[in-house]
Amino acid sequence: MYITSITSLQNERIKNLMNLSEKSKFRRRTGLFVIEGYREVLHCIEAGFKIDSIFFNAAIVDDAQLKDIEEKTSASGKGSGNSATRFYSLGKEVYAKVAYREGTEGIIAIVHERRLSLNDIKLPYGKNKGRDENPLILVVESVEKPGNLGALLRTADACGIDAVLVCDPLTDLYNPNLIRASLGGIFTQQVVACTNEEAYQWLKKHGISIFTAQLQDSQWYYDTDFIQPSAIIMGNEATGLTDFWRKVSDSKIKIPMLGELDSLNVSVSAAILCYEAVRQRKSSK
Repeated sequence: MYITSITSLQNERIKNLMNLSEKSKFRRRTGLFVIEGYREVLHCIEAGFKIDSIFFNAAIVDDAQLKDIEEKTSASGKGSGNSATRFYSLGKEVYAKVAYREGTEGIIAIVHERRLSLNDIKLPYGKNKGRDENPLILVVESVEKPGNLGALLRTADACGIDAVLVCDPLTDLYNPNLIRASLGGIFTQQVVACTNEEAYQWLKKHGISIFTAQLQDSQWYYDTDFIQPSAIIMGNEATGLTDFWRKVSDSKIKIPMLGELDSLNVSVSAAILCYEAVRQRKSSK
């Protein structure tokens, strides 16, 4: 492992790193994004993403962690080019300036984007999840807050969701806050950005029933059959689902609201519905 030391904020690599952290247009133009944290970096490598460079605070990161990252990038580099990953040691002040979050673990990576299409999705995803070829899909429409979308991806990972379709996205899938909120879930899931129409056609092609989460004309979610191939559709935080999904849904479902308020956070609602699907599928065996 060859390590270059950087002690100045005026270094071009540091300027590039900060632009990638702060500017979505710069990320799209370069096809690169930034992740922070030892665990997140490992998830990214294991998912086969190509790591461009690693920046670390030598006062925090130990040699064992660097060696682990180097070995994993080299092992995955046979197909992705990770073996060419560059390592940079940053001075304390420089790292404090570029670190995105408090309580950082001292590691930041610049990574090449990898955008999946609907045709890339493999069903079922992963090893034996006890569902045979009975997919469970999460669809989120125009979710605006990166933190919410990140939380949805954590739920998807926990529930063994086969794919997450992000329809008409209002946030960058590689926003640093989204990656942080997902705890690396953006790398463990098959995540595809597409239009509503594209998602609908893909779901119908694969015989997947569409369940829209909405209050109007709905049945209780626990009275819904999620054992069949299912797609749970969640809407925007402020306005809910558009008429597009309301019109094409096979069944409309709702969650009891027993207090004064009429809605839950979108990530909380998705967790309730996804875990009900998991419960039903486990109980049916």
